[in-house]
Amino acid sequence: MADAKYSMTDVRNAFKKKDAWWTVYLVDPVAARLMLPLANHTRITPNQLTLSAFACGLISAFCFYRGTYSWILAGAVLYHLSFTLDCMDGKVSRLKGTGSVFGAWLDYALDRTRVAICAFALMLGQYGQTGDIAFFYLAALVCFLDSTRYMNSLLVYKSLNTMRHKLGADNSEEFLREVIARHPSYLPIRTFLLKRRVRLHLVSGIEFQMFVFILAPVFGLIPEGTVASSILMVLFESAVIYKLWLMTLDYRRQLRSKLEGA
Repeated sequence: MADAKYSMTDVRNAFKKKDAWWTVYLVDPVAARLMLPLANHTRITPNQLTLSAFACGLISAFCFYRGTYSWILAGAVLYHLSFTLDCMDGKVSRLKGTGSVFGAWLDYALDRTRVAICAFALMLGQYGQTGDIAFFYLAALVCFLDSTRYMNSLLVYKSLNTMRHKLGADNSEEFLREVIARHPSYLPIRTFLLKRRVRLHLVSGIEFQMFVFILAPVFGLIPEGTVASSILMVLFESAVIYKLWLMTLDYRRQLRSKLEGA
């Protein structure tokens, strides 16, 4: 039995300060209730949750491959369960302070693998039902956008950290505030969403997965849903890149001012 006893407040404090709206509203309420008994009465580790999420994802892929609506519906439910378990691994690691570099790598690698397997299983199942080769192109599109989005996220994060580091720890928050101040229309929206723990990036890789593997299959609109969600994610990723570009302009201005004042 686990020695530490955690409260629901402890569990909620382990949540990210801001997250995807799908996670905040459709995963966290369930995850919180599952985490409490897991944390207090089991010795389950974050890596075990990661592996459980991947196994559930493989079962979901098998359901998608079967191709009929009833199987696809089961696959969608299992995919959401897989994602819920996947969200819980990070939360448990923050709650118990048991995160590791290997655990982060395992989570990332299995997430990308799960998406690829489920994408091809879903589209292969639909090809078997319709004979339409376009489903193979849709599978490739999902895999390409998923991997590109997460690679871009890592690069943007690295770029922001580099700028903040070069400006100095004392200037990092000032840097962000000045960027926001230059775009006042952005501030009310950002404030509104952050109060609800929702990040401004409303169609991220998470929502993209949920649209492709849950909403589109449930509503019987797999080709249309995949294309529409792909367009939305590209638009929001373009907005992230644009925001990064604005930040680099402010960064260069602040860095120049800092050097001139030295």
